[in-house]
Amino acid sequence: MSDFIYLASQSPRRSQLLDQIGVAHTLLLAGPEEDAESLEDVRGAEAPARYVARVTGLKLDAAVQRLQRQGLPAAPVLCADTTVCLGRDILGKPTDEADALRILQLLSGQTHRVLTAVALQKGSRRVSAVSASWVRFAPMTLTQIKAYVATGEPMGKAGAYGVQGRAAAHIEQIRGSYSGIMGLPLFETARLLRTLGVRC
Repeated sequence: MSDFIYLASQSPRRSQLLDQIGVAHTLLLAGPEEDAESLEDVRGAEAPARYVARVTGLKLDAAVQRLQRQGLPAAPVLCADTTVCLGRDILGKPTDEADALRILQLLSGQTHRVLTAVALQKGSRRVSAVSASWVRFAPMTLTQIKAYVATGEPMGKAGAYGVQGRAAAHIEQIRGSYSGIMGLPLFETARLLRTLGVRC
């Protein structure tokens, strides 16, 4: 049994969610020499589920190499990636406020999917899962969208919103995993952790 895992993610929400289920973890973050953002590039007309699983796998590859390079104690490594999609269109992190406005206008009054892939590696063994959820935004006025963008909350978040933040005031319906929409589906994550002998 492992006493702790490495979390290869800068997301404070993922760390909080692991705390919620009592999983001790240490951050294993990319250094400035790693081009972590380029791993999230979309390849052509890639299907969202294939995209999110591929990106998570690449992030885990990089994290495992980082662990070995730094000579850290052996422990399971966890990675996750979340993508928001409207149909087959992947709506990533906004590049600026204008892009956040564009994305939120697309989501206004619509139901979209949130896919979060989780991958865990211990030694040479790797397990993974993808969680799918659906979120419906009520119709939002341009004034409401601009006010939300002005808070800065959309930046750095797939789909330009955080379900646990101010966007919740505009979310009409959720179907699926709330923690998955936040960025780490706890049911699937706990199952993967137990598969590789991590207490949770």
